[in-house]
Amino acid sequence: MSTFRGVRTAFGWPGTEPRWTHGNKDGVGTARSTSSHIWFTLARGVLTEVYFPTVDRPQLRELQYLITDGETFCHQERDLESQVAPIARHVLGYQVNNADPKGRYRISKEIIAHPQLPCVLQHTRLESAMPLQLYATCEPRLGGGGWGNNGYVIEVHGRQVLVAEKGGLWLAMGATVPFSRLSCGYIGYSDGAEDLRDNYKLDWEFDQALEGNILLTGQLDLTSTREFTMGLAFGSGRQSAVTALLQALSMPYHKLRTKFVNQWDYHRERIHPLGDISHDNGALYHTSHSLLIAHQDKTYLGAMIASLSIPWGENLGDDGSGGYHLVWTRDMINSATGLLAAGDEATPLKALVYLAASQQADGGFPQNFWINGDAHWPGIQLDEVAFPILLAWRLKEAGALWDFDPYTLVMRAAAYLINHGPATQQERWEENSGYSPSTLAVNIAALICAAAFAYDRGDMTTATFLEGYADFLESHVDAWTVTTEGTLVPGIPRHYIRILPVDINDPSPNENPNQGILFVANRKPGTPQGFPAKDIVDAGFLELVRYGIRKPDDPLIVDSLKVVDAVLKAETPFGPAWRRYNHDGYGEQPDGKPYVGWGQGRAWPLLAGERGHYELAAGHDVTPFIRAMERFASPAGMLPEQVWDESDLPDADLRLGKPTGSAMPLMWAHAEYIKLLRSARDCLVFDLIEPVAQRYRYGRQALHQLEVWKLNRQPKDMRKDALLRVQAMVPFRLRWSEDDWLTIQDTNSTPTSLGIHFVDLKPNLERWSPIRFTFYWTGESRWEGRDYEVAIRH
Repeated sequence: MSTFRGVRTAFGWPGTEPRWTHGNKDGVGTARSTSSHIWFTLARGVLTEVYFPTVDRPQLRELQYLITDGETFCHQERDLESQVAPIARHVLGYQVNNADPKGRYRISKEIIAHPQLPCVLQHTRLESAMPLQLYATCEPRLGGGGWGNNGYVIEVHGRQVLVAEKGGLWLAMGATVPFSRLSCGYIGYSDGAEDLRDNYKLDWEFDQALEGNILLTGQLDLTSTREFTMGLAFGSGRQSAVTALLQALSMPYHKLRTKFVNQWDYHRERIHPLGDISHDNGALYHTSHSLLIAHQDKTYLGAMIASLSIPWGENLGDDGSGGYHLVWTRDMINSATGLLAAGDEATPLKALVYLAASQQADGGFPQNFWINGDAHWPGIQLDEVAFPILLAWRLKEAGALWDFDPYTLVMRAAAYLINHGPATQQERWEENSGYSPSTLAVNIAALICAAAFAYDRGDMTTATFLEGYADFLESHVDAWTVTTEGTLVPGIPRHYIRILPVDINDPSPNENPNQGILFVANRKPGTPQGFPAKDIVDAGFLELVRYGIRKPDDPLIVDSLKVVDAVLKAETPFGPAWRRYNHDGYGEQPDGKPYVGWGQGRAWPLLAGERGHYELAAGHDVTPFIRAMERFASPAGMLPEQVWDESDLPDADLRLGKPTGSAMPLMWAHAEYIKLLRSARDCLVFDLIEPVAQRYRYGRQALHQLEVWKLNRQPKDMRKDALLRVQAMVPFRLRWSEDDWLTIQDTNSTPTSLGIHFVDLKPNLERWSPIRFTFYWTGESRWEGRDYEVAIRH
């Protein structure tokens, strides 16, 4: 049984305000086993955020060594010259070498997760010809925050161990060599680093530091050896954390390392040999596959987060909500599809089952959510509702659904898309509402896939209804999102725009893409915030090609790419990359300072992969884009969200083509890379949906010609050759007239299995009169109480 060493309490409560660490990680690791519920990250050569017991719960800011000669210097390990490499190209354990710039010493480490226990192991060797003292420091962030942590020195089994606790969660730190001195302190006042900076000695030995932002410090006794294993274990109680630590340290490190590597080796041969398509001998491919697997939770199987990273975390404290350790269904489905492209069918199926269990009753999904399903940001992004339908269809086509039936998930999601669209509250960059080419593309593809499920069930009414709504969206994409008055590139006035801004609560918005002001998020205060929507572009329209809605040589696509390249393309020593959109503010400030609510958007390697898919579809060479993504990766194979796209700023540690302080690794980028390899191998875009391509690239004569009227979108007029479809979420009788109510007709709505009811009306082209109508709500036995009309365009 462990006992507390004493009650000497540190001074300086509660410490300085807590912060997280850098978002660009050198490495991300976990055991392949599902019994080891722990994940770790590395940045600047030291252990940073550690997640336990689920992949969305960070419990540590940093564990690093302090090195001193006791007389003239005290160095932080993160300030040394660092090299990080995987211990094998497919294994998420790392060899780290941190060297003194003056060559006086080197710290060599291997960092792995215990194969079964919630413990990170750091096998360490101090190499130096001079006598040195080594201290381990640990900054707990139990419960996901720095405030309110409690630190103690305890005694167990004849040795002293450092522990921390908050809200019933415990952390325990120890090593295979004893600590000679230990202390708990408040950061910035009584912590061990402050003590050592004073006279290069640990004079304070506090037994506890309570309810604050704390640092645990222990001097390692290296009198008998300079090689040892450090352990950092977690548990739901002090006993479980300490037991996990002692169990982990009782086994020789080399045995645990062998088991750790063997776990990853077992699965390596079960994926497609896409490394043959790469230009780095498969290094990034194998790392990407392992990283996608590692970002899946081990309790909620199938749940996959966007990144084990907190972008610009050094500026975020307990109130910061910028971490990417959440589920975004868009990122998650891309990750699952990347695994499917690599030949893994089991994990994508788990992902689909997890989403079926997480889907809201109305068929939607929150903007993002914690692993347990609780919403974090509540925004509505229609592409995130559509993506699970695409995964269900792909698994069905692959014969990989096994005994799982996704029909309920698919139909609920499809109904949500129809009821809440066509405008989305947020597009894929999560900042604006309106008509987005990328969102519309995913919705169209998803509805055609949903129709295929309905056809399989013999539900012809619902299937044709879904196809009709998809056709309605497809026929309006250009009308909603193509400007004819663009000014960005002389001679190209007609091109796709990023988004036509409309208020989703306005049932009759202005749908003219030549008009409207787009307010751009994350702009510097005091600078312009709004711009003509016709002059804000991104490459989201390429999703129309990806899924088969538009041909790659469509002149409008080609012209739009010319505009994108002129405005957004960034050339780097490693290859081309593209910014999200012009005037983007999500990135480092112009002088290299971190993003703090405003900045300047930088180039995204992900978008090089998307462009590579387009070039493949167009029959062009995809090699430059594969190579670019490989060269954007870090030495340990981490793909960043953004890379610096200007001249080097050495003082800010920013170099052209190298990672910024945004998220790294970004799973969406790693999935895009795997899909690009698979696409190149097959000479066919992996994400292409053949029924979509057959319908819109080749079979356009059979499309429904519809104008859709519903309570959340009430068009003022319609084409003369289209049907007017009036739809609602409950049964109704439509009273309508084509001659200003001189004569009337009553038509009962047709039901679908989506819970949507509709009436189709064909304009009388002899009269050219508006169609006027009102509703009788049969379920409530009441009239709507107002009339509506839709004019016929001549």
